[in-house]
Amino acid sequence: MTAKKSRLNEIETLLSKEEVWSDPEKSKELRRDKKYLELEIDNYQTLVGLSQEVQAILELAEESGEDEFLGEMEENLSKLEHLLEEQEIQYMLSDEHDENNAIVSINSGAGGTESQDWADMLLRMFLRWAEKRGFETQVTYVLPGEEAGIKNATFTVAGRYAYGYLKAEAGVHRLVRISPFDSNKRRHTSFASVFVTPEIDDSIDIEIEESDLRVDTYRSSGAGGQHVNTTDSAVRITHIPSGIVVACQNERSQHKNRSIALKLLRSKLYELEIQKRRDAADKAESQKKEISFGSQIRSYVLAPYRLVKDHRTNIETSNVDAVLDGELDEFIRQYLLSRRTEA
Repeated sequence: MTAKKSRLNEIETLLSKEEVWSDPEKSKELRRDKKYLELEIDNYQTLVGLSQEVQAILELAEESGEDEFLGEMEENLSKLEHLLEEQEIQYMLSDEHDENNAIVSINSGAGGTESQDWADMLLRMFLRWAEKRGFETQVTYVLPGEEAGIKNATFTVAGRYAYGYLKAEAGVHRLVRISPFDSNKRRHTSFASVFVTPEIDDSIDIEIEESDLRVDTYRSSGAGGQHVNTTDSAVRITHIPSGIVVACQNERSQHKNRSIALKLLRSKLYELEIQKRRDAADKAESQKKEISFGSQIRSYVLAPYRLVKDHRTNIETSNVDAVLDGELDEFIRQYLLSRRTEA
């Protein structure tokens, strides 16, 4: 903790110099690091304070022989447990790029409207999870379904350990429910896949030759109304050697959309290079399973009973609504714990 305090003082000194503010990217990076360090130091001091308070209350209870202190001690113990769990998760996020922002892609499986609606529900679930954690999100691309939902979507999650957390969600997600699109009210099973890659900083040396790119522009799609862009500002970039396709349509400026799409491409190319070095049984390969029966990492059952079960850790809950509203932390925590145990 001494090193972190020393680094915080160093950053505060740098931020007090005018020349740092002439470089917007550098000042932004320093302010971000300052925020993270302040949070870590504050959490550590809170942990120490709560531990000391619990110890003091315990000694008072032992001396007095009264139970009046138990309620206060249990409350502090609960806070202490929550903070320790958070610290435990961060301790497990030590892989390369775990601290990076995340790029998440959701693709609906076979099944038409059912799967497209499920993909849309997953998009909302992840955005709600990110919002609750205080992460910033940006939906960069959405391809709507013909009747409802989405065929696929890509979004970024900005915040420390965003990739480390969200890599636990990569894989096939399965939904079982009474279909709202079936007039006979039959039960349907739908699938959607989630791919997660780290956002790679521009300083990473990934060469992208302009001659290797095919850039297409088109008019942004949307629900209609005054916010529909009437110019061809949306950008789709195909990296010809790898076949990777990225797109961005959320900005009104074609230049901005191109810039964001190139960042997405850079990250995907970097991830591609990493995957080439991985063993065939590595974690990245689990993301490539067929979007169908037997390949899911988690099932969300809304009928005939209500249950969410993670098939990798066997963690389950009947509070389906809370999970679909972004309560994913316990699933993520247990997944990270299981990976540490395997290692």
